[in-house]
Amino acid sequence: MKIKITADSTCDLSKEVVERYGVGIVPLHVIMGNNSYNDGVDIAPEDIFENVAKTNVLPKTAAPSIEEYAEFFKEVLKTHDAVIHINISSKTSSSFDNATAAAKLYRGKVFTVDSLALSTGQGLLVLKACDLAAEDRKPKDIVEILNALRPNVNTSFVPDALDYLHKGGRCSLAALMGAKVLKLHPMIDMKDGKLYAKKKYMGGIERCLKNYVSDLAATYRHYDKTRCFITHSSCEPELVAKVRAQVGQMFGFDEILETVAGNVVTSHCGKGTLGVLFIYD
Repeated sequence: MKIKITADSTCDLSKEVVERYGVGIVPLHVIMGNNSYNDGVDIAPEDIFENVAKTNVLPKTAAPSIEEYAEFFKEVLKTHDAVIHINISSKTSSSFDNATAAAKLYRGKVFTVDSLALSTGQGLLVLKACDLAAEDRKPKDIVEILNALRPNVNTSFVPDALDYLHKGGRCSLAALMGAKVLKLHPMIDMKDGKLYAKKKYMGGIERCLKNYVSDLAATYRHYDKTRCFITHSSCEPELVAKVRAQVGQMFGFDEILETVAGNVVTSHCGKGTLGVLFIYD
């Protein structure tokens, strides 16, 4: 059976990884002012940084419509027997509901999975689906395995600043000012499909990320060694290299993939955000 693995653009997989695994991508919409853009197609994070600097207003995001998903699945099924589509968390977007409604039009040939994650937390499930499809697993079995793995995906980030979280109403002015004075950097974690502040680090971002990685290693002693992602929004290369070296020393992943966060994560957390994401046991 020829199965196509597809996902929302919010999975933040690099072009190289998408091509290597043959993943089909459905772009979400990013709305700035009166203009709507396709995530990862005709807009980049740099465009968001520039627009926010000019307008002091964050962009909005919108899910693809049922019709857009239906047309996408229709094209894929011309060359494949089945489609497994992994969505961004249903707690943060209507993408899963729309994709599921569209899937019903194809009588059991399209399967949708609510990742209960975003960014490369979602991407980890996408690549796991690719691994399983390569083993000739049946679509229903792949979906069952992905649903079982969802609670074990570490989707966490540490932002360099809280300005974007404040603009988006996720951080009070008092918390924003306090964070600037005390040099506080929260660890944003995902649980049950929603983002929340798990803990706070104090000091410069390099020190905070070092403590963040150490905490991950201490917390998750047993994990899937296949791969992990270091995902960031325009962090300095030297900083990313240091995090990568520390992850290499403290973990035993077969592959460490570096990706740049897409427009959805960027619009929530802003420039300088970094996360280490992986599946744990």
